[in-house]
Amino acid sequence: MIRVVLADDQTLMREGLESLLAISKEVEVVGHAADGDEALALVEDLAPDVLLLDLRMPNRDGIATLDELRLRGSDVPVLVLTTFDDDELVLRALRAGAKGYLLKDVTLEELVGAIATLADGGTLVQPALTERLLQGLGSMPVPDDFTHLPTPEPLSPRETEILRLLASGFSNREIAEALSLAEGTVKNYISTVLAKLGVKDRTRAVLRALHLGLLSAPGS
Repeated sequence: MIRVVLADDQTLMREGLESLLAISKEVEVVGHAADGDEALALVEDLAPDVLLLDLRMPNRDGIATLDELRLRGSDVPVLVLTTFDDDELVLRALRAGAKGYLLKDVTLEELVGAIATLADGGTLVQPALTERLLQGLGSMPVPDDFTHLPTPEPLSPRETEILRLLASGFSNREIAEALSLAEGTVKNYISTVLAKLGVKDRTRAVLRALHLGLLSAPGS
């Protein structure tokens, strides 16, 4: 079972999500929080496999919670689940360390799949959001922590292909299936891509590749 902590300021939403996830045989909700401070305490006490986090909460909001998790050195994967369809908010969450981002209109199957992807070390951004991000990132400023990184070693065609699939929210397994590769081979390619780009996770690899112009927006 994948152990999950829910953080959402709306009681009905928390209870509804917990009831829905109880239907799944893969996920167990081990705690729920009404704000970021409660979420931080639960993550420390319960060590969940995934934190399911709303962004707009009183006291400490989702972005501030992500920032504090990073300061504490926590490696819990965070899946942002929100009603706010805002590109800048998505980017802020990803830059703050979120590993996944979904809107609350997803199906139970999609939500459980996203939780499983994050628990397995992957990242996931809802495809509709990913497409808009790819279209809009070209005009956005480079993140401050990218400015000191050296120009990366060129990616091979296969590495670029895998990076594009990462940007579209594909898991390792889905990339392996799409390219007829072993999943272990895909993991090796991703490790090489991260090393070349000078980043530690898949989300930041995609962000840096976009700012370097290594990935173009759909249809461009």
